[in-house]
Amino acid sequence: MPLSDDQPHTRTRLPVAEQSAPATGRQARPLRTLLTILAVVTLLVVAVSIANRDKPDPGRGTGGSSADRAGGSTDRTGNSGGQPVTTTQNGIGTGYPHTDQGAQSAAANYAVALGSTDMFRAETRHAVLATVVDPTVLPALQARLDQAFSADTVTRYGLDAQGKAPKGQTFVSRISPIGTRTTNSADTATRVDVWCVGVYGLAGENSTVPVTQDWYTLSVTMRWTGSDWKLTDFSRAAGPAPLPGDQQAATAKEIADAVQQFGGFRYAR
Repeated sequence: MPLSDDQPHTRTRLPVAEQSAPATGRQARPLRTLLTILAVVTLLVVAVSIANRDKPDPGRGTGGSSADRAGGSTDRTGNSGGQPVTTTQNGIGTGYPHTDQGAQSAAANYAVALGSTDMFRAETRHAVLATVVDPTVLPALQARLDQAFSADTVTRYGLDAQGKAPKGQTFVSRISPIGTRTTNSADTATRVDVWCVGVYGLAGENSTVPVTQDWYTLSVTMRWTGSDWKLTDFSRAAGPAPLPGDQQAATAKEIADAVQQFGGFRYAR
């Protein structure tokens, strides 16, 4: 039976301690649990960071080739080679290690030197050859290249008989190795193919020999002399050359400015 509003009402009041204790207990336990979880996660993160801090980078090594680090396989599209040599002679890196990697590095750098503007002047050409060539074959190879870079040859590049460019123009001859491979290796001798791209010509207004590119493979034969790899012979074959891109050629002034503003590389790996 429903009670009327004029009936007396009774209200029971509990002690204060009995009212607040259950509410406090329900809030404190989740808070303690959350703090415990956060502390454990923090400790795990710190432990993982300390464990990984001193691990070596798998992509970098202080010894051995990339193939050695990968168990005999290597990513042919990636970079290879260790730290560059620190000694030079006539501006060319020397002192390569007695390893396959050292031989490939030497071949790549020697390709850069053999394709430089220094080869078009007798004095600087002889300095390059004295640096990279095995002394036992130096006289014969020097005579061969003196004939190859005769006055008739250099004039075809727009230079005078002494290998100098016309006034107001800059002669360009730069090589960039794209990759290397060892094709025949032994403890005391090796042969390395260097895939290269080169740019040649006269940069500047009114140039009669505009700068063009050339793709080729330089096969370098070297001998271990007891302290370094030295060149004994080389040959050159055209290509492989990629398809030309859909890109507008630079003007003569743009090429001339680029030659002045961008220095070439001595070390190729």
